[in-house]
Amino acid sequence: MFTTTGSRGLDKAPLSKGLLLVLSGLTVVLTLLPQYNHLFTYSLQAITLQHQVWRLVCGRLICLDLKDTFCNSLLIYNFRILERRFGSRKFASFLFGTWVLTALVDFLLSEAFHYLFDYQVSELPAGLLGPVFSLFVPFYSSIPKVPVTQLLGQISITNKSLVYIVGLQLLTSSPFMWLVALSGLVSGKLYHGNALRVQRLLFVPQWLSRVGAFVLEPLFSGPPPPNEPPLGMGATLDIQRQQRMDLHDQQMLLAQFHQARRNHRPPQNGLMNWNRFFPSLRHRGQNLPPEPQPHPSPPLQPHPSPQQLHPSPQQPHPSPQQPHPSPQQPHPSPQQLHPSPQQLHPSPQQLHPTAPPLLEPTAPPLVNTPVAEEQVARLMEMGFSRIDAQDALRASNNDINVATNFLLQHLG
Repeated sequence: MFTTTGSRGLDKAPLSKGLLLVLSGLTVVLTLLPQYNHLFTYSLQAITLQHQVWRLVCGRLICLDLKDTFCNSLLIYNFRILERRFGSRKFASFLFGTWVLTALVDFLLSEAFHYLFDYQVSELPAGLLGPVFSLFVPFYSSIPKVPVTQLLGQISITNKSLVYIVGLQLLTSSPFMWLVALSGLVSGKLYHGNALRVQRLLFVPQWLSRVGAFVLEPLFSGPPPPNEPPLGMGATLDIQRQQRMDLHDQQMLLAQFHQARRNHRPPQNGLMNWNRFFPSLRHRGQNLPPEPQPHPSPPLQPHPSPQQLHPSPQQPHPSPQQPHPSPQQPHPSPQQLHPSPQQLHPSPQQLHPTAPPLLEPTAPPLVNTPVAEEQVARLMEMGFSRIDAQDALRASNNDINVATNFLLQHLG
């Protein structure tokens, strides 16, 4: 019912994998050693009154609740598509920038809450929660939704519904989680919109990114997804058989795509034949050209009779239409007397040598199909090339959801 965005696994997402392993492992360690939990609580009162600034670091990295850790890890796993689209350095800069901004916004929101309702917020949920909530901003604006099914015929279920449901579950896990979520959304909007040029102030330097790629990437780099997809898990044998057929067709289309790229041979008109990847679009009757009709063959001449070949003596004087054969004209040969079947039934190409050969009706070329530049720009912002974006939109009749779904599954 639900589908995640992007391909399975943590391939090309080393930072997301590192956050999942390290933060989850530290939460398990603190669960086994509860006497150290007080060192990682996110206490605003201890920071302001006792000046324990180190709690801004320790209290905003590790979750102390296993339920919060599970939901937070599931969100990080689904947000790995942003690291694949933007790159590990830009993804790390976003997390670092929003982590700093949420520390400031947390205090501002707590003071505003105290001013409006006369209630002092002394402690907030611990963990890397604010930057994770801030990732909903680029996830909402950069990743388009693809409809999957409908619930009760009214509620549309998309590929992003599971992420929003997990975020809602995390939002209702503790009393003041809404303040952390609001702080994360505000910080994510400020950083994503580059308000006050915050992206130039809070970012990961190039040298630090290279050091991290050299030291940490070999440890946390994920393997590529397996070539063999999992078997269908339908309730009946017919559903499982249909799922296996669909997976086999997708695998064949993906293999043809990779083979065409390896050959480096430019296709017709410089564009890829996307009709192979969208077979349902090839059989639309309104797009097919009319089938050419074959030229009618002329009536065949009957076989000449013996009287015409050898006139009788009763006809000494032929008519003007039948002159006497000259001495230079010999008697007809046996091949002329008995023509072959090819001569009696000539092909249309022999009757009309200038007529073009008959061709089977094929799908129309997609070169002249207009595409919306706004949709092309949206696909290019996700990291796809302009050619692939235009070809996918032409093949899907400018359906941004169908084109994005195929590009995310096979080119992501």
